[in-house]
Amino acid sequence: MKRRFIQCDVFTSVSTRGNGLAVVLDSDGLSDEAMQAFATWTNLAETTFLLPPDDTDADYKVRIFTPAYEMPFAGHPTLGSCAAWLRAGGKPATAGIVRQQCGVGIVEIDVGGAVPAFTAPPTTIEPMPAETLETIAAALAVDPGRILRTAMLNNGSPRPVLELASAEDVLALDSAKVRWPAFQPIGVIGAHPPGGECDYEVRLLAPSSGMSEDPITGSLNAALAHWLQGQGRLSAPIVLAQGTKIGRVGRVYVSAVGNKVLVGGNTQILIEGTLEL
Repeated sequence: MKRRFIQCDVFTSVSTRGNGLAVVLDSDGLSDEAMQAFATWTNLAETTFLLPPDDTDADYKVRIFTPAYEMPFAGHPTLGSCAAWLRAGGKPATAGIVRQQCGVGIVEIDVGGAVPAFTAPPTTIEPMPAETLETIAAALAVDPGRILRTAMLNNGSPRPVLELASAEDVLALDSAKVRWPAFQPIGVIGAHPPGGECDYEVRLLAPSSGMSEDPITGSLNAALAHWLQGQGRLSAPIVLAQGTKIGRVGRVYVSAVGNKVLVGGNTQILIEGTLEL
C-alpha cells in the first residue's frame, strides 16, 4: 500500500551535511520483518516507523531500526521523526511539547524554543575497566597523558567514552584503527578553545552506513551531557560539533533545566512523497 514518506537530515542547518533519516509516517500493518527489511534497504544509520501510541500520554509511537536491528532509543531519529510528524500535520496534545513513545518510554520534545530539543533519558555512568581503557588507548595510539577522563555511559546503548585534552586530539584519531565487532562503539570528546562557535568536538567511532564513524549521534551527546552535568560542567548551554572529520556540519545544542538535560538540533526535510510498502 502507499505510505507517506519523508527523508530528512538531522542535527544540521546545512542540508546533506547532517545525519540522514528515513521516516515512514503510516506504518500500521507492517510486520517487524517488513520494517527491518526496509531499514536494511535504505542503508541509512536509522529508519523510523510511526504508529498510533499504545500509551494515552503519547502523541505517537516510533520504532527505530538500523540496517541490522531495532533500537529502543536514538537521538537523531527522535528529533527527525518529530520534525516529520509535525511536517505531516501532527498536532501535539500539549502546545509546544511533543510526547514520543519509544522503546525507553515516553520522550518529551520541546518544540517551542529556537531549536527543537528532547529531554535526554537517564544515563547510567560507571567507571571504565582498566583493561578496556588500555585496549582502546593502544588501538587508537592515544597518549595516556592526553586522556583527561573516562567512563562507561549507557542510555540504551552501552559505550566506553574518553575525554581527551582538546578537540584537536579528538580530530586526530584514526577511526580505521578500530573495527567492529572487535570493538564496541567508542565515544570521544574534547574541548575547543574558548570563544569559538562550538564548545566540544565529539566523535563516535563505530560503523555507520558504510562509514567508520557515525555522523552525528544524539544518544551519545545526550549521555555526554548527563556526564558533564554530573561533574558540574553544564551550568550554561553548550554546543557540540560532530561529523567534522567526515565532512558533516553537525551541531548539537545542550542545556540543563533543573535536573533535566535537553538535547537539541535542527532538521532539514529533503524528500517528501509516498512509497509502496
